[in-house]
Amino acid sequence: MDGIEWRIDDAPVGYEAALADMDERSAAIRSGAAEERVWLLQHPPLYTAGTSGDAAELLDAKGLPVHKTGRGGRYTYHGPGQRIGYVQLDLRRRGSDVKAYVCGLEHWLIATLADFNVRAFRREGRVGVWLERNGSEAKIAAIGVRVRHWVTSHGFALNVDPDLSAYDGIVPCGLRDFGVTSLLDLGITASLADVDLALRRNFDAVAEFACRP
Repeated sequence: MDGIEWRIDDAPVGYEAALADMDERSAAIRSGAAEERVWLLQHPPLYTAGTSGDAAELLDAKGLPVHKTGRGGRYTYHGPGQRIGYVQLDLRRRGSDVKAYVCGLEHWLIATLADFNVRAFRREGRVGVWLERNGSEAKIAAIGVRVRHWVTSHGFALNVDPDLSAYDGIVPCGLRDFGVTSLLDLGITASLADVDLALRRNFDAVAEFACRP
């Protein structure tokens, strides 16, 4: 898709600073003063609670900051080794369908993981990207979006090689019966730069955000 800026930050970006930047960019996209954007970054270790977050699902903050945020979803963890993608698109140009947009994000991540020979999938009723792990299913990427005046913000968090023990402090996304995994946990040593290239390579193939089985 032409006319989309790609921004990559190597150093961790503070969460509040990222929120302020996204809000400013969303207003500019809405007014036509700026291009749509995909921002790839990391955060320092922290927990976030989406609009459906239940305080009972924060089990032990482990001394980490906890941020309430306007994205959809519940509690999740962010930290080094996780590729976060903040996707800011104008859905007025793309069918004004939030459900199809979220599904499109899932397919984009599935296509990206396939480049690393990972067979991932989506599950109806469970937002995010999943795979089979140790006889069950585990989440490798979380999705939480905000849509205001049809401009999107927030996006996804793909586990490359984060500290998975940090998820012990929460009930990830409110789902107690499923685990969390990463590329490294699967035995795949990929850098964030490798993942960024795969994300960029696969974006055009699925960015129409059409929901497919």
